[in-house]
This record gives sequence, structure tokens and C-alpha cells, in this order.
Amino acid sequence: MKTELSKRIISSLILIPLSFYIIIQGNILFNFFLALCYLISIYEWFMMSKKNFFKYFGIIFLSSSFIIVYLLRNYDPCCNNYHLGLRLFLVTTLICIFTDIGGYIFGKFLKGPHLTKISPNKTYSGLIGSYCLPILSIFILAKINIYELELNLKMLTFILIVSSISQIGDIIISYFKRISNIKDTGKIIPGHGGILDRIDGMIFAFPASYITYLHFIKF
Repeated sequence: MKTELSKRIISSLILIPLSFYIIIQGNILFNFFLALCYLISIYEWFMMSKKNFFKYFGIIFLSSSFIIVYLLRNYDPCCNNYHLGLRLFLVTTLICIFTDIGGYIFGKFLKGPHLTKISPNKTYSGLIGSYCLPILSIFILAKINIYELELNLKMLTFILIVSSISQIGDIIISYFKRISNIKDTGKIIPGHGGILDRIDGMIFAFPASYITYLHFIKF
């Protein structure tokens, strides 16, 4: 257990800064990284679901989600401003990452009743952590004036929506893993599993953040 936790921490300390560097750099580096993640995710999904009828629906959904991610980072279709588009991209990514970290930390150390049978590791304490940590992270960024962020009512609502969708996405992918009788979609990331294991919430959260920002909440 300690070995797996150590692997998870080390992988996160490497992958999170690297991912943000690639996102901020953009251009060819980001596009290559996105294409690589897409291809690996599609492969992992296909290997997991190849014996089930829903495999084609998953491929269509994954492709649509990655297209939205690509357009948002490269063409900024919703903001008509490069820096605002990057800000939305980074905020969404931060919410997803800290939703996952908050759920893991709170759930692991506080434990408590299980949230759902679909994903046995999910707990109510983890649910609380999944909301608290993203709010805290945006609060800190707002305090140090990164990308002119403010933790106002609009931002708080946006965080709660995106975090909720991210958690639902995590549970949905867990459901399909359960149907396929596997624990992880892959083994490429030590302590975490496959690429799809890490972006399961994001593939749902990015379309949700795009729609929410475009039609309902602009921060």
C-alpha cells in the first residue's frame, strides 16, 4: 500500500508540473501531447470494452471531448480572446486535478461511509474533499493574482459544476471498468494506472466547462 502511494505521489509531482508547462506552451508541443493522450486513451478504451456493445459510443464520446479540448486551447471559440481561453483551460484543469486529489486524500485518511457500489473507494468524506480542494486552490491563485482570478459567486458556482461533472465522469468510467472486470485501464502511469484512469473526469468536465462558460457563467 505504501509503495503504491509513493508511486502515486512521485508520478503526480512529475506529471502535474509537466502537464501545465505543456498546456501553457501550447502550439506543436501541446498538440503532440494531446494527440498522444488521445491515441493511448482510445487504445485503452478499446481494449477495455472490445467485447461490449458500448465500445463505439465511447470512441465517439472520447473523440468529441478531445476535439473540444483541442479547439479550446488552440482557437478559443468561446472567449474570442487567447488569454481568456487559456485561463478557462487552466482553471478547468486545476479543478479536475484538485477534485481528484481532494477526493483521494480525504477519502483515504478520513474514510467513512461509501458513496456508491460502482466505485467502492469513493466515500462521502472524499466527496467533501473533492469540492474543498478545488475551491482552496482557486482561492490561493486569486490571492496571488494569477490570471486575474476572483473567487466570487460565479467562480464558486463554476467550480461546483465542473467538479461535480468530473466526479460523475470518474464514476461512469469506474462503472465501465467494473463491467469489463478490470481495476485500471492501463499501467502506463506508476501508481495511477492508464491515461484514461487519470483523465476520466476531464473528458466529461471539459465539454461541461465549455458549455457552462459559453452559455451560463463567465468569470
